[in-house]
Amino acid sequence: MNNSPEKRQFFYAIFIPFTMGLLMVASFILEKGMNWDFHAGGVFPRKIESLLGIFSMIFVHANWGHLANNLLSFEILSGMLFIAYRDIAIKILISTWFFSGVILWIIGRGNWHIGASGLIYALAFFLFFSGLIRKYTPLIAISLVVAFVYGNMIWHIIPWQVNDPISWEGHLSGGVVGLFCAIWFRHDGPQKPVKIWDNDTYDEQLNTDLEDIYNDDI
Repeated sequence: MNNSPEKRQFFYAIFIPFTMGLLMVASFILEKGMNWDFHAGGVFPRKIESLLGIFSMIFVHANWGHLANNLLSFEILSGMLFIAYRDIAIKILISTWFFSGVILWIIGRGNWHIGASGLIYALAFFLFFSGLIRKYTPLIAISLVVAFVYGNMIWHIIPWQVNDPISWEGHLSGGVVGLFCAIWFRHDGPQKPVKIWDNDTYDEQLNTDLEDIYNDDI
């Protein structure tokens, strides 16, 4: 059986996002099917008893539209993360998941915050800024794709209403964490290839060129 690193990475790029997405769907179906209320699985800022919501909030959604939007974006962005940043993808996923939740718990309004949008913003900001920081063409291409598809996300990190029903604090937390991770992990994972010049080959070619010029003059 050929268990090459490329095949393993392709497996992870499909398996991990798919599994997490499946848990989001299963949680929502269980909640609605059993007529339960999972909102307490979210984050209520500055309440100690809701700290565990940092880990569970991404699996709680208000309705089918909320779930569908988050699920599609998460699958696309996490898939790109595992394909392009395979060596550090797990670290990025866990870091953005955890710290975006922590910041939300600190700065959020006193209400329940649910959904995976904070993590989605973190992944989008990481993919965008990391490609620009690394100056590596394939990663810059991913940055441009993220900017083109998700560029309007930038407008949802600030409140547009006094009592904005959207958790802009979660979006802002994710964006800040994504940018920070792009900077912090800039030396890890894929890098722009460094050109190495062979001085011996260069000197040999230079001598050959000089000899040709000398012989032509003669």
